[in-house]
Order: sequence, then structure tokens, then C-alpha cells
Amino acid sequence: MHRRNFFAGLAGLSTLAWTTAALRAKGTMSGAMGNMTGMGNMPAMNGMDAPTPRLASARAIPMGGPLQPPRVLQNETSEAGKFRATLVAAPTRVQLVPGQTTEVWSYNDSFPGPLLELTAGDDVEITLHNRLPQATTIHWHGLPVPADQDGNPSEAVPAGGSRVYRFTLPTDISGLYWYHPHPHKQSSEQVYRGLAGPILVRARDDLLAALPERVLAITDLRLTADGAIPANDMMDWMNGREGQFVLVNGQHRPKLAFDASGQERWRILNATNARYLRLQLPGHSLVLVGTDGGPLEHAQTGLREILVAPAQRVDVVVHASGQHMSPSPVLAAPYNRGKMGGAAEDAPVQLLDVIFSNARASSRPPLPSVLRSWPQWPAANVQKRVVMSESMSMAKGQQGGMQFLMNGKSFAMDRVDLTSEMGVMEEWTIVNDSDMDHPFHIHGTQFLVIEREIGGRIRKESFRALYDTVNLKSQETVRIRIMQTMKGIRMFHCHLLEHEDLGMMGRLNVI
Repeated sequence: MHRRNFFAGLAGLSTLAWTTAALRAKGTMSGAMGNMTGMGNMPAMNGMDAPTPRLASARAIPMGGPLQPPRVLQNETSEAGKFRATLVAAPTRVQLVPGQTTEVWSYNDSFPGPLLELTAGDDVEITLHNRLPQATTIHWHGLPVPADQDGNPSEAVPAGGSRVYRFTLPTDISGLYWYHPHPHKQSSEQVYRGLAGPILVRARDDLLAALPERVLAITDLRLTADGAIPANDMMDWMNGREGQFVLVNGQHRPKLAFDASGQERWRILNATNARYLRLQLPGHSLVLVGTDGGPLEHAQTGLREILVAPAQRVDVVVHASGQHMSPSPVLAAPYNRGKMGGAAEDAPVQLLDVIFSNARASSRPPLPSVLRSWPQWPAANVQKRVVMSESMSMAKGQQGGMQFLMNGKSFAMDRVDLTSEMGVMEEWTIVNDSDMDHPFHIHGTQFLVIEREIGGRIRKESFRALYDTVNLKSQETVRIRIMQTMKGIRMFHCHLLEHEDLGMMGRLNVI
């Protein structure tokens, strides 16, 4: 790593007293970066050299409307066990700020994308029509679909093109998943412009099906004073993009009228490019009942906060508290993820306001003691190691001075980085050899986190859960147990989408 030297040499500055606000307000970022060898040729960094425009005020998008559920994508067939639908990816104009319209990129004119409501075992057929000015794909994030149906960057649909995705869901799958584009070097832009949506796979025997339920898709959005979505700037490429507006189902700080029963089930998706959600509901404890891969074995009760990294999902049960029946904000509390360049860490964000006035705080049935029966996972006989790192050298030539790497390499579409055998349990050791957090994601399957290590201290996971994305703190090591069940090429990468676009991604060949 050369981060210190990188910043020390930045435009000859004698100090590292950078702040995001100063760089953006003075428009000095592009000039500073232009003095560094190779930085002007960095790939995928559209807008890097343009001065950052004035942003819309924090209250420009109206707040306080009733929370609306996500729009549901219509099933075009009535045939049992089948789901057929069409998604059109295209620019569209929406009114977010009174008196202005904003061009977003959307699926079926829905912002965010419509909810796909599926059932375990369904045969799924989705037709994509690409009316964007760029090539795109649809990645079915977290779903175990065939490799050639998973929206890999090598199978991008050109502008003006179409394709059909076909796959069959396993009968034992359930939970909240999501879909988003995955073209190399353009994933971040397509997502921050609006292309993402939730997928709810219903179990055939959901033990919590009687609970009132909400799907909460959390996105963020950056708007200029004239209502446009600006391109990424240098700080975005370094740290991952965060917009000044955090939206729930496309709404700015809506009001959630809590169910009169006194309990609700919230299925929460973090569909942002890079924002970490340290979720809190002051005065109330949270019950975690599911993660990326569906239900836990046992509910985790009495939680005061839950960290949801970019791309992760959580399934949470919330109970009304008799001592805190007034409106309560759901907060994304500050989280220090080690941003570069002196960028300020996240300020607390109020995501929505929960109105408990009609909710009963008294009787509520206990949750089942076992939410999911877990088979015994076989021992891992194969070991793999993946190291995520950053390079901030001043002399990287054509690739530019800033790189994000997997096992010391930047992504190449024609290179296989690792090979696994189908049906073989493996143990992966994932190392974050960098100075900031990175969420690690792998396609095609879910995995079990075994233990975490940081500063020489090993901590076993306290409960069993399935994930497709796991966050690693700076200098942290995570060990997972994982098995791929279908042949083909799978991606593994950082899910800070700007880092993925800049090369922090590899290709796994399952044979």
C-alpha cells in the first residue's frame, strides 16, 4: 500500500488537511488530481475532471409522506409455479423536487425498481429490454442461478438489445434478494442513477408468515441544485459514492404507521453503492430473524443496532414498546469505515419515522424457538485465500495512481483467478489488507461465516447465518465455508461499486 505517499504527493500539498466539503466547494479536486502521473487516464472515472456542481439542499426533496410499499412486478402468466415478466431499463424523468424533474434510470419507470415476488421452486423467465445509452446486465444478487443467467459482465446486453433470463429457484430457498446491473466499469453509475430493485422469495412453510410485513428498499441519491444526478468525483471513486438523500422505497423520510398488533416484520435491503447502515430504533430492541440467505436457525433478540453493509439484507422483527409509544425515528447512526482523503465520516441519518400511536404494546406471541433446521455442513477439505488491497502509488502508468485489487491483480475479463470443483466444500480465508472497510460478495451461492480475526484476536461467529456479502474492517480476516453447486464462471468482488468498477473483482471457474 502506498496511501500515505499518494496523499503526501497530491499536487505538492504540504499537509493532508483534506475535507470533502473543501474540495467540493472550491472545485480544486480535478486540478490537484491532474498533476499526478497517470491519473488522467484512469478507467471508468467519468466526471472526475469536472468541478463538482452545487448540490441541492438537504430538504429539497419533501419529507413526511406515508410510507408506500414497493411497486410489484406483474406476473404475466397465471400458470402455477411459473413467473414470467418483462423489465425495461431506460431513462425516465421523475419529480423528486417540487418544480423540477430529474432524469433517472429505471426498470419499468419505477424508482427504485419493482419488487419481484417469487415462491420457492418457481420457474422464472424475465425478459430484459435495454433502452439505456450503455450496455447492461441483470445480476440476480444472492440467488443460486446458472452462471450464464447471472448477469456476469462478460454477457452484457448492448444498448438497444434484449435478452431472456431463465432459471428455476430451489425449493428450500427463501428471503430477500435483489437485482441490479453488473457491466464492468459501469455498474456504479447504473445503480446510482436508479437501477436496482428487491426480490422477495417466499418460503413454502414460512414460520413467520402471520406477522405484518414490510419490504424496505434503502437507496441514496445525489442531486444538484438544478435537479440533476451528477457524475462521480474523485472522492466517490476513492470511498464509494454516497448521496445526500437517503430514500426508503424511493421516499425521503416517510412516516410508517405501525401495525395495531404491536409487532411487524421488516425485510430491509441496502441497495446503495457504498453507504453503511448502522440501523437503530431508539427506545426499542430489534430481533434479527434472517440475513442474506434467509431465516436464521435461532432469532437473535435484544439487539440495539444492526449493521447492514452495502448489498446486504436483514430480516427484522420490531415490537412496540409501551414506554416509547411516541413517534420514533429509524436511524442510520454514524459508522467509521476509514474513508480516504480526509473525507468526513457519515453523519446520522433519519431514514423514516415510526408512528406507534395505534399499536398495542401488550400481548405478542413468542417467536418460534427454531426458525430453520440446518443440515450438518461437511468439513472443508479445500483452502482458498483472497486478499483485498489498494494501491495508491504515484506512478502506475496507464492504469492510473489508484487501484483496488484482488490478490494483487486488477480485474481482467479473460483471466480465471481461482478454480473450484462443483459440490466440494471449501474454506476461504478473506483478508482485507487495506485501510478501509470492504464488503466482499461472491456470486452463485451463500456461505457460512466461521470466524473473524483482527489484531491477532480470533472471534468465532456467535450464531449461524447464510450470507452472500460479508463486511471486512480494515486489516480484518474472515473465514467462510462455501460450496458452489453449478458449473461456470462466477464473480467475487468488493461491493463498494466504485471499487468493483476500478478492478477489485476476480473470476472463479467452477468445474
